[in-house]
Amino acid sequence: MKDYNTISRVYFIGIGGIGMSALARYFLSKKVVVSGYDKTRTKLTRQMEDEGIAIHFEDNVDMIDKNADLVVYTPAIPKDHKEFNYYKERHYEMAKRSDVLQNITKLSFNICIAGTHGKTTISTMVAHILHHSGYGCNAFLGGISVNYDTNFWSSDTNVSVIEADEYDRSFLKLSPDVALISAMDADHLDIYGTSENMEEAFVEFANQLKPGGLLLTKYGLPEKQFKADKHLRYSLQNDMADVYGVNVTMRAGGYEFDVQSKDWELKNVKLHMGGMHNVENAIAAISIAVHLEINPIKIINAIGTFKGVKRRFEYIISPLEAVNNRHNVIYIDDYAHHPAELEALIRGAKSLFSFKKCTVIFQPHLFSRTKDLAEGFAKSLDLADEVLLLPIYPARELPVEGVTSDLILTKMENKNASVVSKEGLLEYLRGTYLETVGKSGFGQVLITAGAGDIDQLIEPIKKILSDTN
Repeated sequence: MKDYNTISRVYFIGIGGIGMSALARYFLSKKVVVSGYDKTRTKLTRQMEDEGIAIHFEDNVDMIDKNADLVVYTPAIPKDHKEFNYYKERHYEMAKRSDVLQNITKLSFNICIAGTHGKTTISTMVAHILHHSGYGCNAFLGGISVNYDTNFWSSDTNVSVIEADEYDRSFLKLSPDVALISAMDADHLDIYGTSENMEEAFVEFANQLKPGGLLLTKYGLPEKQFKADKHLRYSLQNDMADVYGVNVTMRAGGYEFDVQSKDWELKNVKLHMGGMHNVENAIAAISIAVHLEINPIKIINAIGTFKGVKRRFEYIISPLEAVNNRHNVIYIDDYAHHPAELEALIRGAKSLFSFKKCTVIFQPHLFSRTKDLAEGFAKSLDLADEVLLLPIYPARELPVEGVTSDLILTKMENKNASVVSKEGLLEYLRGTYLETVGKSGFGQVLITAGAGDIDQLIEPIKKILSDTN
């Protein structure tokens, strides 16, 4: 593999992906000429274009960089992709995203955050604490930090915070000095086959920890043969764990709490984002910061200034904004695309706003995931007062016979649920939904959730709900 210090031009196939864009920004920060292709123009690709990256949106070999020293591609690229095959047939230096990340971080101190859910928020929290405290880090994140409006930032400090992706076993190429596992719920069964195989991949990830490194796992995960010399378990409030929260109270759409371990404690931590699961995520991030011997006051201050991650319990219309709108609807958006994530999201919203009706708009992601986890999705969505299911977002997959959003609907006990088109959804929100809201004395909570293109509906929905007259 090339020495990346000698590279002057890099081309990305699938540059708009959240992991790919972080690498593109890394090379840009090193004064490398970066360009790429993606099939869809998004807010993220527009930002990268503004930063100086040339991007085009058609599969056209006449538009590629034929002088590229390195071509980075995503595994999601179809086999008949013209640009991919042009580079491959002419024997350009080509690498998957995971190989590039492995090469970039092989000589750094690596904090690798893994888990089927929670990893984006925890890695962003850790990176924010390190940045805000002055410790410094290079951050390779799977979401957009609200504080910095980016998924990558650099530092002269040779420390990397990495969101370790289990998809396609990518995380097995990393070399952690600190490794964290937040969850090992069944997912990506199209890759792993069984949940047991997936769990074993997480064990393999943890056992790649460098000698003397720290392993953190969420308390209650399946018992596995982890080899770490130092292994701590964290929990929201279970005092059987090594690190846990106490005195958790809800305040203004967020939380105040203390963090307790047998060796140290942190008092009066304030987190200004919703969802009790995010308190637990903060406890995990704080544990890493304490391990790095960051000043406790700096840790508390950093968590207090953390604004969250886009599409992770993100207030599109906050509680304060909602009361100033005629409709008084709190609007939360979240990337949740697994039953456990949906359950945490809905429970979090309903605990914070227990007197308000909770409507969830959910877009299932992938036919394979919907088929494998339909019962789990139904059970989680039953927690909501009303559910509107959008058609499945296929991403990289072809349709599977008999697998539609109706598969989830038929397994739900909640009868206040239906499948709607995007156009039908907006029409419903403008009409029947707002009429119902008008008859409510407490206001309501609306949630959009999913990993597909549901984020393109955020602004239209916000506009419907934001009438201040």
